[in-house]
Parts: sequence; C-alpha cells; structure tokens
Amino acid sequence: MKVELTSWRIPSNPSVGSFSCGVVQRLDIVEVFIWNGTQPYWRSGPWNGGTFTGIPTMATYLNNFKTDDNDGEGNIDFYYTVPSELQFEIYMLNPEGLFKQKYWDDEKKEIVVKWRSRQSDCDNYGICGSFAICNPLRSPICSCLKGFEPSSKEEWNRQNWTGGCVRSKDLQCERVKDQNTSTYTKEDGFLTLQMVKVPDFPEKSPVSPDICRSRCLENCSCTAYSHDNGIGCMSWTVNLLDIQQFSSGGLDLYVKVDHTELDKRTNKTIIITITVIIGTVIMVACACAYFMCRTSKHPAKIWHSIKSARKRNKKRFMPFNNGESSEHTSYKVMEELSQVKLQDLLLFDFERIATATNNFHLSNKLGQGGFGPVYKGKLQDGQEIAVKRLSRASGQGLEEFMNEVVVISKLQHFNLVRLFGCCAEGDEKMLIYEYMPNKSLDVFIFDPSKSKLLDWRKRCSIIEGIARGLLYLHRDSRLRIIHRDLKLSNILLDEELNPKISDFGMARIFGRSEDEANTNRVVGTYGYMSPEYAMQGLFSEKSDVYSFGVLVLEIVSGRRSSKFYDEENALSLLGFAWTQWKEDNILSLIDPAIYDISHNEDILKCIHIALLCVQDLAIDRPTMAAVISMLNSEVSFLPSPSRPAFMLRQNLHSVSYEESHRSCSLNAVSITDINGR
Repeated sequence: MKVELTSWRIPSNPSVGSFSCGVVQRLDIVEVFIWNGTQPYWRSGPWNGGTFTGIPTMATYLNNFKTDDNDGEGNIDFYYTVPSELQFEIYMLNPEGLFKQKYWDDEKKEIVVKWRSRQSDCDNYGICGSFAICNPLRSPICSCLKGFEPSSKEEWNRQNWTGGCVRSKDLQCERVKDQNTSTYTKEDGFLTLQMVKVPDFPEKSPVSPDICRSRCLENCSCTAYSHDNGIGCMSWTVNLLDIQQFSSGGLDLYVKVDHTELDKRTNKTIIITITVIIGTVIMVACACAYFMCRTSKHPAKIWHSIKSARKRNKKRFMPFNNGESSEHTSYKVMEELSQVKLQDLLLFDFERIATATNNFHLSNKLGQGGFGPVYKGKLQDGQEIAVKRLSRASGQGLEEFMNEVVVISKLQHFNLVRLFGCCAEGDEKMLIYEYMPNKSLDVFIFDPSKSKLLDWRKRCSIIEGIARGLLYLHRDSRLRIIHRDLKLSNILLDEELNPKISDFGMARIFGRSEDEANTNRVVGTYGYMSPEYAMQGLFSEKSDVYSFGVLVLEIVSGRRSSKFYDEENALSLLGFAWTQWKEDNILSLIDPAIYDISHNEDILKCIHIALLCVQDLAIDRPTMAAVISMLNSEVSFLPSPSRPAFMLRQNLHSVSYEESHRSCSLNAVSITDINGR
C-alpha cells in the first residue's frame, strides 16, 4: 500500500492541496519525494540504510528513521521510532510544499520548528537544469559543471537556468564511435565533485568502487558514478539533474569528461608552483626597488612631474574648480598616497580621466550626490568606468577621500564595488570605480515600472548578497570595517543585478580586539542610523546591522524609510512594520510586485529578520553571521523581536531637552552638548 502525506489547500482550508509527499523506490534506490501535482518539487537523495544522503543535517535532526525490506515481495517498510514517550513530535506538509518537523518545547510552552525540507532555493527540484550544480552560498546559485557550458547563454544570463548545460566538448568515446575507428587516443576520465546531493535517476549495482568506475568508463552512455557503502555503486546514463553542493555531508560524484579537462586539472599543481616561485621573485624585486625609491625619491618629485603634465594640458581640459588652484592640498594628497602601500592601486592623471569622460560632458553624467557628480567614462582599452568627482563644497573632504582610497583598495569581495584607482591634481580629487550599468538599488525598488523587474527570488538574492558583503567587512576581510552609511542608494547593481556595496567615505577601520567606538562627528543618512549612533555617537558592527534591517524592510515593502505611513499615528516605516507585525497583519507590508503565496513564508522570514536587526538595543540585534544563518535557514527557530527604535515621526521645532533624551534628533551632522548659562 502506498502511503502519502498531502497538504491542505490553504492554511484555513483543510481540503486536499496541490502538494503530496511519499517514499519512492526505483531500481532498489529509496528516496522521499514532494510533488507539486505530478511534478517533483523536492527530493531527499538516496537512502543508504541510515540517512538520506541528500539531507546533510539528518543525523542531527531526522534521526530514528528505519527501513525494513525483508518481506520477500520487494516491499519496503519505512518507519520512525519515537526516542522517548515524553517527546512530542509532529511531521507535516504545509500548503506551500514545505515538509516540517516540529516538537513541543516544554520551556517555551509552544511548538517550534526543528527541521524543514527547504533550506534554500537550491532545494527546489532541478532548479539549475541538467549538468549544472546549485550552491546556495554562491551568487548566482547555479553554475555549469566543469566541461559543460550553458545551453542558452542568453537565458542563463537572465538567471533562467531551466535549460541547463551541455558538454563543451564531446567525450572521446563518442568521437571514436562517430568516426567508426579504433585509433588510439587518450581516454576519458572523471572529475570529482565532493559533498553533493547526487543526481536523480541513479542505477544501482552491488560492486566495489573500482569496478563501479571501470564499468562507467567502459560504457560510453555512462555520464557519472558514485559509491556509498550503504548503497553500493550508483551510475547514471541520463542527464545529471538536481545536483546540490553541501558544506558538509553528501556523497562524492565522479563526472565523466574529456581528457583535456583532466589535463587542465593535472597541470594545475605545476601552474600553482610556477606562479608561487615567480611571485616570490617579483615580490623580492619590488621590495628592493621600493627601498631604493624610498631612499632616493621624495614625494615632491612625483608631484612635480604631475604638475608639469597638468600645465601642458590645462588649456585643453577644464578643471572642476575655475578658481585658484591649491598646490598645498594636492601635495598633501600625493604625500599621503605615497605613504599608503597600495601596490595594486593605479594613479590616474587628470588628462586621462577627462578624455575618458569627454571632458566631463553632461551626457556622461550618471548622477549627483552630496560629494559631487558621478560620470561614466571609457578608457582607451575599452574599460568602462564610473568617476566620482568630489566637489569643493562637498562635506567629503581630504579625510574621506583618503579613507575611501585606503579602505576599498584593500578589499576584494564579489559584493563590494571595485576601485580601479584615483586622481589627485590641484583641487581635483576623483575616485575611479568599475561601472555599474544598472545604477543603484533604490532606482529599481522605488520606481513602479522598474520594481516589477525584481521578483522575490531576485530580491532575496540581493538581500543575501548584501549580507555576505557586510559579513566580509565585519569579520572576513584583512581590515575590520564598519560602513556607517549603508542604504539603498549605496548598493549598486551590475549587469546581472548582483548587489555591490559602495561609498566607503564614512567607513571606519576597527582593530580586531575592538567592539565599539565613539565619535563626535555623526555622519550618515537619517532613517538608516542606529539609535546609539545618532544619539551618542557610538558605532559598532551592530550599527551596520541596524541599517541592514531598514534596508531589508525597504526591499520587501517597496517603501522609503524616510517617508511616513499612517499619518494619524505619525508612524515611520519601522513603526508601521512593527504595528502590522504585532497585529498579525504583516502581509499588508509586502510590495504587491513580489506578492506570491508560494514565497510568503520566505518573505515573512525576511521581515522577521529585519525586525530583529532594528531592535532598540544593540545587544539584542544579531550579528551578520547570525543573519546569514537565518536567511539560509540554518537556524530553525527565530526569536521574537522587541520594539524597534525610531517608530514615530520627530518634530524638530517642538522637541524639548527632556524629550531629546528619549527620541532622536534629525541632525545628521554633529552632536551638540547642551550646557546651562
């Protein structure tokens, strides 16, 4: 008898829904499947007698499952033993197709989720198509296996991966078969994928790993094999579908590829060795040259050569400030740059940047900020750039300019904008970045026509990318950095809409032993600043966490934090989100452009995490490492958030001294000490 678990149609309607869950046995391979109608939606990976190999956490959570296949008729009994009579557990399939394990927490006196089937988008069956692998820790999550390429690069670039990948080069056995010849050439081989959920449709045979390998190698139709002591040999003669990368657990999968791919792999060690040797020689040579340069060449000589070049071209190109130039400022900048050991940072001359931007033509202007305008440019080698030209009236002066140069030049991460170099001549101070064709995130989120281009899956990917960038700044980079001005307009989008954190002019570098610092100069954007920073000048990692929470609420709701919702009660976006959360009406906060019942649970989880990030006390907010764990569902239970800060609109003209200690001033420039006369 086939036993299936079926979902309700909706949470309030217990009639049979579209999702069902059950155990499937194909060719002696046992797996659990969740179906959406007749289509596979999720699978557990093969059962090896103790665990499902596609559920890395099963040994921790889903233990005490057993099978019995000794009835003599090929049937398998799959059952679960309750570890204790006092333990109360529930297994359920919800209307969104999520299989959950719940238990009664006696301390909290409530039922909590211990495990659920869907931890990330990679758990969606076949999301990346055939011959591709899904990794939830990468962006984008799908990539072709080595030796394969997208079947449609255009669709792949749009992150539509369902078409999957195809071999970039036919197998040797296929070419020999087609040519009907037995001419000896190098045979095909296998590339190893470690710790993965193996593909669907395996064929099982009880042979050793060596025989398993040789059989697959001899069979030209065999595309891959794997071996597990509890299962035996598994081989595939079909397209490899639904492969997922794990950080632990899983099985090793051996994918058959052309020998040229193996040659690349074999030569990798040699290449690395040669590279290390050459790199060492170059570093020694550079060190010697640098020492000689320090003892013989003063920064003034460097400045003199730049000044001469500027004089030759000053009639041809119009400088930013038409007034009197400041050689002292330029010299100071050059002197500071010479003291910063930035071997990879390029120093651009003014003429080169002016040529690239067509003398800063208005048609190349991308935007304007408090620091000054940003221009699009194109270097002679075809490289597109974005030039941030600091105005003289900008609040971002020499200190911020140097800060951004030093900070960004030492950072390398996929979700941080890349700095190509800088220019400092006379009154000119310019930063040259990689060009982001889709501008900033706020352009998409707050534009009714463009917001539809960002569905929930893309917004979720953007949120995770920003979180990974912040985690790198806080914990994983060589410098420990607090951004201090995280907001939607400082999140840039590349051609594939991947997020890049930008504008590090206000960033502060922390020592590894420092947790908190104080400043008398509060900078940033009102609406994103944490209460302890805005009121007391205290900033830490939790200041950025607060800004991240505000940013997530804006992404999910499509509403600006600087505006107010519910004029009668003078509620800010945070206040509006909090009241809707407390009244169990949080669906009203979600941007209609992304509303989809199949994603409701993930959207609500993001709102929950955002509210945890904007809690009034810094100690209550999670770290970015915890935020990423929660986003990836590594944490099964989320604590209840407490009331956020800055819920109400503030009135600058009617805030008394007494009230100013309970609420935030809108002054985003400085802190004023009030003393009696």
